[in-house]
Amino acid sequence: MTNKKLTNSPRLNYLLYNMGIFNYYDVVNHLPRRYDDYSLTRERDLEDKERVVIYAKVVSQVLISKSFKRTSVASFDVLTPNNTYFKIIAYNRPYLPKIVKIDSYYTIIGVYDKKRNTINMINIVEGEISKSNALRPVYSLPKDYANKDFVKLVNKSLTELKGQIYSLVPPTYQKKYRLVNKETALKYAHFPKSNEEIRQSLRHLKYEEALLFSLKNQIIKEENKSLSKIKKEPIDLSSCEAFLKTLPYELTEDQEVAASEIIEDMNQSALMYRLLQGDVGTGKTLVSFIALYANYVRGDQGALMAPTEVLAKQHYENAKKLFAGTKLRIALLVGSTPASEKKEIYRNIEEGDYDIIIGTHALFTKSVVYSSLGLVIIDEQHRFGVNQRKALMNKGDHADLLMMSATPIPRSLALSIYGDLEISTLYKFPNVKRDVKTKIISTESEQIMEIVQGTVEANRKVYIVAPLIEFSEDGKYSAEKLYARFVIKFGAKVGLLHGKMKSEEKEKVLNDFAFGDVDILVSTQVIEVGIDVKNASTMVIYDASSFGLASLHQLRGRIGRDGHKSLCLLAIANSEDKEKLEILVKSNDGFEIAEKDLSMRGPGELVGVRQSGIPDFRFINMIDDIKIFVVARDDAREILKNKEKPEFKWLIDYCKRSIQEEDIVKV
Repeated sequence: MTNKKLTNSPRLNYLLYNMGIFNYYDVVNHLPRRYDDYSLTRERDLEDKERVVIYAKVVSQVLISKSFKRTSVASFDVLTPNNTYFKIIAYNRPYLPKIVKIDSYYTIIGVYDKKRNTINMINIVEGEISKSNALRPVYSLPKDYANKDFVKLVNKSLTELKGQIYSLVPPTYQKKYRLVNKETALKYAHFPKSNEEIRQSLRHLKYEEALLFSLKNQIIKEENKSLSKIKKEPIDLSSCEAFLKTLPYELTEDQEVAASEIIEDMNQSALMYRLLQGDVGTGKTLVSFIALYANYVRGDQGALMAPTEVLAKQHYENAKKLFAGTKLRIALLVGSTPASEKKEIYRNIEEGDYDIIIGTHALFTKSVVYSSLGLVIIDEQHRFGVNQRKALMNKGDHADLLMMSATPIPRSLALSIYGDLEISTLYKFPNVKRDVKTKIISTESEQIMEIVQGTVEANRKVYIVAPLIEFSEDGKYSAEKLYARFVIKFGAKVGLLHGKMKSEEKEKVLNDFAFGDVDILVSTQVIEVGIDVKNASTMVIYDASSFGLASLHQLRGRIGRDGHKSLCLLAIANSEDKEKLEILVKSNDGFEIAEKDLSMRGPGELVGVRQSGIPDFRFINMIDDIKIFVVARDDAREILKNKEKPEFKWLIDYCKRSIQEEDIVKV
């Protein structure tokens, strides 16, 4: 179902299309990121420094003044029905005198300051809000799209789709888990009358999403297990051992075990389908190069795919150094490779003149024909869709697949996500360990600018990380705001990177940062993986408490990669956030941090929490909702065992069609 005009406003339609919202179904599936609760706080329950909601009459004019930081401060007095006075303070709301009228009643959300008897206002709504309408949805939207306008569109969409919203959960499981129907679930999600309705809504939506993901994953696993390689000669292990002796350093015990597991898999008749995971700096790339050498020994070509051109080029340079004493022929193929060079590379690949081809998505375009592709290695595997992986594997006669992830995932979680996928894990670090110190600091500390300047003067690189791209009314730092701040002082030495930029723009900024004159990269979380800039030694993460521990550790892994003393600053505005972050100050063990992240995580935002290394989901959060996922995984296995049942057969057919349609590669 496609709607050419979701609204009567071309501007709003344009904003929706940029969000990937093209029809009414897309609208209703864009759930609130949180709910503002306007349930009134009883005056006797007011607690210092806690969030409160009051209903009161405005009894003074709104006055605007300037603070010492040149921030506008609005203030006015209110009187509750119980004749209690409060002073309301609101920062950066210069428009309040125009909308707040004396003698009118308002519902006000804020933080109570008992000592001053003030409420620091977060939001204000005219009139009293009924209990059944107290939960108000707040959506992730562009800054030019008002939340109230999207609420109207959601209402319209639910009306247009009445009777047309169907669940993909088989009736057996809807009944078993007492799930509300899909249409009701979406109504509850957008316009809940209680927290229980939100819970019931998400039970259906999360379970459905987890079931479909698990079912698709297991269908693909079945297909892979049914495939076998064309008959090959066994890998000459003595040749591999001789190569290992030429390496300039000894392998860790973990690396030896992982390399043995991989080579053993490659010697089997069934296809290898293995994940190599390990913390930043544990030596996954070296293990993958050993696998490529073993693949070369058996006479096959190997392909290593990276998510960015910068990382692909770095892998290429490292491979040339490592294999310098061998007869291996290595090629680099990325999107920016000149057309004339590409034609020559294509011809040499097809004729078997290259043994290893390293690149990006360019490795599986239609123009690339491999003479004998035997091994596919995908770095930062979660950046690529299932069909993208299959497209590259299918370039060979059932090639082995090794996926790598630098995100430490607790084994219980990894098994739930990847099912029967074989997993090799690197825990130990090689002899040269990173020397990264982590420190918690105030966002307003003058030390930040001094440390950044000192790093640049020492010819080292700096990452500045923000949780948001654009300005937000909730006061959180954005990449655009920080970019403007650092450009004033450092000029052209500052680059900006975020997810809304075009691929070509991203690659240029990354190249300038890795190899050019950009010394300070202001970015969102997109730098979490796929970037390896050796001389980056300082990172400042603003509003650090906005990120999960595992994500912060992953971000921190971008610095100190050459062994140089490095500093990661976790910048926060509120000292109350320190407790969680102290874990990062005390530990550099990614698996320990991931386990603690898993155990201490609260409900957080209801939807939209993304964990690096874990597939992106619309509704389910793989950390918070692990139990739902485990149940759905087991149900998916049961469905496949009873695939001839009509209610299961159509769902399996649907998933197979969906697998073919997902992650279509645009060549």
